[in-house]
Amino acid sequence: MIPANRADDLELGDYRELVQALKYCVLLHDATTYEILWANRAACELLEWTVDELKPLKAPDMSKNALQYSRELGHRWLRRAVDHGVSTTEWCYRSKSGEEILTEAIAIRVELPSRPVVMVQFRDIAEEKATQRDLFRTEGRLQAFLRNLAEGIVVLADDGVVVFASESAAKLLEVDVATLTGSDFAWFCDPRSRAVLGESIEKTSKGTLPRDSRYRLAAPGGDPKWYAGTCQYIEIESDLRGHLLLFHDISDRVREEEEHRRNTQYLNHLARYNAMGDMAMAIAHEVSQPLAAAYNFVEGARGRLGESGLAENEQVAWGLENAKRQIERSSQILKSLRQYVVRLEQSEQLIDLNEIVRDCLYFIDLRAQEHSVGLTLDLTAEPLPVRCEKVLIGQVVMNLAFNAIDEMARWPVEQRKVELATRHVVGYAELIVRDYGQGLSAVPGGKVFDGVFTSKENGNGIGLALSHRIVTRHRGRIEAVENTPRGAVFSFGLPSAGDGAEA
Repeated sequence: MIPANRADDLELGDYRELVQALKYCVLLHDATTYEILWANRAACELLEWTVDELKPLKAPDMSKNALQYSRELGHRWLRRAVDHGVSTTEWCYRSKSGEEILTEAIAIRVELPSRPVVMVQFRDIAEEKATQRDLFRTEGRLQAFLRNLAEGIVVLADDGVVVFASESAAKLLEVDVATLTGSDFAWFCDPRSRAVLGESIEKTSKGTLPRDSRYRLAAPGGDPKWYAGTCQYIEIESDLRGHLLLFHDISDRVREEEEHRRNTQYLNHLARYNAMGDMAMAIAHEVSQPLAAAYNFVEGARGRLGESGLAENEQVAWGLENAKRQIERSSQILKSLRQYVVRLEQSEQLIDLNEIVRDCLYFIDLRAQEHSVGLTLDLTAEPLPVRCEKVLIGQVVMNLAFNAIDEMARWPVEQRKVELATRHVVGYAELIVRDYGQGLSAVPGGKVFDGVFTSKENGNGIGLALSHRIVTRHRGRIEAVENTPRGAVFSFGLPSAGDGAEA
C-alpha cells in the first residue's frame, strides 16, 4: 500500500504555494528572449513591483545605473546559465521606489514541458556586505596594530613551540613570522631565560598567574636584548589555545639600571675616599701637634745631656738623635698626606641641571612608589647649563630626594608628598627639594651638613655631609630651611655656565 503523503500526490497548486512561501526571491526568464515570465511573492515584495508590472521591464528599468549592471552584461550572465546550466553573480537591482538592492543571484536553466526557462534566485546581501566590510576593516586595523605594536605577541604550546606569532614579535627578534611560528621559543632564550620561561609556562598551566618576568632573547647568533614579559593561558574557542606571552624591549632600562649600579659603586668609592680624606686631614692635624711637642722635648733633652759632659750620656744622645730623625720623617709624611688629600681631581662637563634631574628621576620615582609618596616635578622650560661632574651632582640630587621621601614615609599616606623643582636665580642654577615632615627642629645646633644630623633610625648623616662637600667643591652653595606650614626645604645652587648665564 503506497502512503498517502507521497510527493507524487502533491497537486500543482501545492507547488505554487511552496514557491510563494519561499523567502528566496525567484524570477523566471524566457531562455531565448530573457523576458520576465513570472515572479514569486518574495521577489515582488523586495522589488515593490507586481508580476504584471515586472513582465514588461528590461534590465535598465530594474537594475542599478552602473556599467557592471548593464543590459548586455545581464544577458551575458543569463546566457551562461542557458549554455552551462548555472551561473552565479552579484547583481544590484533597483526597486520601484528607487532603492538599490545588492543581491547574490543564481541563474539556473530549467527545462519545463512547455519551454526552457532561466530561473533566477536572489537574496539581499547588503547587510552581509556591510558586515563583511566592517570585518575586513576591523581585521585590517588589527593587522596594522599588530604590525606596529611595540610589544611582541606569541602563543606557546605546553612544550614551548610557537603556535602563533605577531609581526611585531618577529620584528623584535629580527626574524620573519614564518621562521618564528613552529619554532621552539627556548631557542631564542639564553640559558637563564629558558628556566624563567619554563617556570612561567608551568605556572600558567596550573592556573597560577606568574609575576612579570625578564627574558634575554635573540635569534640564534644575534645580539641578545632584554625584554619584560607577561604570560597567561588563553583559549579562543577551539581555534587558538596556549600560553600567551607579551614582551617588549627594555634593553635601555636595563642598561640604565646597570649604569646606575656602576655609578652607585663609584659614588660609594668616592664617599669612602672622601671619608678617608676627612679622617686623614683630621689625623694629620691632630698628630702634627704632639709630634711637634715631642720634637721640642727631644731637643731639650739633648741640650741638657750635652751640658753635663758625661761620657755615659753619649748613647742616650745617639738614641735621641735617631728619635728626632723619625719625628721629622713622620712630620714630612703628614705634610705630604695633607697636600695630596686637599687636591681635587676635575672631570667636569657642561650639562643642563634639568637633564641631571631627569636622569635621576627614574630611581627617585621608584623610591617614591615604594613608600607611596606623591612626587611633583617642576622643571624650568629653559635649560640651566652648569659645569660639573655629572655623577657626583646626580648623587646630591638623589641624596636630597631620597631623604625627603624617607622622611615622608613615616607620615600617613594622604600626607605623603615631595616636590622637586629647578629655577634660575642671578648667577646660579638651583634645585629645590621640599617635604612636609618634621622639619629641622631636631637638628642639633643647626648643623645639618656636619655629618651628625639624621632622622633615620639607622642613618649616620654622611649623605648630607658628602653632598655638602660635593657642592662646595663645585663652587656651589647648599642650604636647608624650614618649610611652611611644616617640613623642610633643601636646596643647592651651582654657578651658571654657557648660554643663558647671567652676570
